[in-house]
Amino acid sequence: GALLALSKPPGLPILGRPGDLSLDALLPVLRRRLGLATELHVVKAPAREYSGLVLLSSCYHTTKKLQQFFTHARLRGQYPATYHAITVGVPAEVEGEIRTGLCWQQHGDRAMVVPVPAPGRHSLARKDVKSTLTRYRVLGAVGGCALIQLQPRTAFPEQLQVHLTLLLCPALGDHEHSSRVGRVLGVPFFLTPETAPTRTQVLDKELLSQLGLSPQRLHHLPLHIHLQELVLP
Repeated sequence: GALLALSKPPGLPILGRPGDLSLDALLPVLRRRLGLATELHVVKAPAREYSGLVLLSSCYHTTKKLQQFFTHARLRGQYPATYHAITVGVPAEVEGEIRTGLCWQQHGDRAMVVPVPAPGRHSLARKDVKSTLTRYRVLGAVGGCALIQLQPRTAFPEQLQVHLTLLLCPALGDHEHSSRVGRVLGVPFFLTPETAPTRTQVLDKELLSQLGLSPQRLHHLPLHIHLQELVLP
């Protein structure tokens, strides 16, 4: 019917400035190529850094109906979106939930998303901090890495990356938050953003060899978080 599904590569933003490559800028070309009479709208899409399922619609009313469904599903405690991630490290528990407050915090000249483990009622009421929840399950593990299913109940920028660092298992290719997981004698621990400046993810030689990457090329490694499935009404 009115719906169209695509698989987006990592690094492609949904919206962009005029002249920049973005999904929104590609929609008129896609519409002409498919011979559609009406404009395409983005119903649901993963963030710029993520890969995976993009849901488009050629009907304005269908778009609004589905967007309302996704909003209401989260409010009802449902999990309409399922992501897969490859992590560096394997969670101690096979499945569970990650609950924390998240907020934007200024560090020097840049803003970062940081966890707030025990947010106060006033900060939540003022919406300075948002209470977030992600359900996770380990689907497989090998060579010190894991394939993890992630189902966010809430929506906040970079929520999945931050939640994975709280599991002490940052996503492969996370050059934004992985520095917050340190190691002493092979045992991981969490570092505060103040003590862990952002840097290119550090991987051991064996994993670099398996990926076919040199340390100099590591900053090109994309974030391995993929929107795998959307449940529709």
